[in-house]
Amino acid sequence: QVQVVESGGGSVQAGGSLRLSCSVSGNTVCMGWFRQPPGKEREGVAGIVSFISDVHTDYADSVKGRFTISIDNANNTLHLQMNSLKPEDTAMYYCAASYGCSTSDLLRGDAYAYWGQGTQVTVSS
Repeated sequence: QVQVVESGGGSVQAGGSLRLSCSVSGNTVCMGWFRQPPGKEREGVAGIVSFISDVHTDYADSVKGRFTISIDNANNTLHLQMNSLKPEDTAMYYCAASYGCSTSDLLRGDAYAYWGQGTQVTVSS
């Protein structure tokens, strides 16, 4: 069973930054970040898939230019650097992983088999 554990959430003022991390126990090649704002449905934020000679990423339009997803392949740890945070970024953030996926499915929740428990991000105005 793959274990997925997020860390790094917290409270920050608008315009600030936070860095989320996700430790994954298996050698999953597809990893992503999702979020669920209060009273809303879960949405894909960013995803990454590592091939032998290439890395592909995808971002939700709402976070492009502000968030950066990256992976530390040495220990299969996923990161999400979040800059210029806005109050609308407030949500529970979830890390997800899978052994296989399509580059076109990185922001789809059903592309991932393993999920963490989530970490709260709160941005105040």
